[in-house]
Amino acid sequence: MQDLIKLDLVDLVMAVGLMAIAIGLSALSRLGLELNLALATGRTILQLLVLGYVLDFIFAFNNPWAVLGILAIMLTIAAIVARNRISQKIPQVLPLVWGAIFISTSIALFYTNFLIIQPDRWYEPQYLVCLGGIILGNAMNAAAIAGERLVSTINSSQLEIETHLSLGATPMQAITQYRKDAIKAGLIPTLNQMTLIGMVALPPITTGQLLGGVPPLDAVSYEILIIFAIAFTNLLTTLLITRGLCRQFFNSTAQLVR
Repeated sequence: MQDLIKLDLVDLVMAVGLMAIAIGLSALSRLGLELNLALATGRTILQLLVLGYVLDFIFAFNNPWAVLGILAIMLTIAAIVARNRISQKIPQVLPLVWGAIFISTSIALFYTNFLIIQPDRWYEPQYLVCLGGIILGNAMNAAAIAGERLVSTINSSQLEIETHLSLGATPMQAITQYRKDAIKAGLIPTLNQMTLIGMVALPPITTGQLLGGVPPLDAVSYEILIIFAIAFTNLLTTLLITRGLCRQFFNSTAQLVR
């Protein structure tokens, strides 16, 4: 199989040409997206170049503290993004989101790294950082979707919840259906991906490995491992997030906090 064809600076400049054409099309169509596309292009270049240099250092340094440090930074950013999507008014949401994503991602990484892949060094950045980044990104999205869905539903259904409470239901019983719906909503993107993976388009992870020269069957094998790890992590994350959020809506006397 042919080795990966490396892209030089000229190639990257030509790639930017695609976004220049997109900006031109937006202007011709009077969509008003020119500034958004330009800013998105600049941020993409800056963020990915910074990521490239950081990962290059971590891969070369190959130190467990450096690996854990970059994962902790990625985890914190993911938790902040998910918190902002859920709510900034509810107390303790950030530590709740951070803890839920941390627990679910740690279990998934431990399982895949120690029981399946089993690299020579447990902190091998080639596996731990790459898998961690993929899993964290998906857990962040699942947490944001499930949390936002639960918060908005509870806020719009307070009368119904108080009716259940007045009839003797516990707080968890009063909102159990809302919690289930929120968890299902958080898992919809993952389930859709698993249902159609490999049928509509090549998965990004497989595509990247194929571009890197990995044999197709090896690339598909890693895709299977990763998608199962993502599904497990997203389910556990949404379970923890929704349970923690439910408790934030009730006081010590089981009354709904407005």
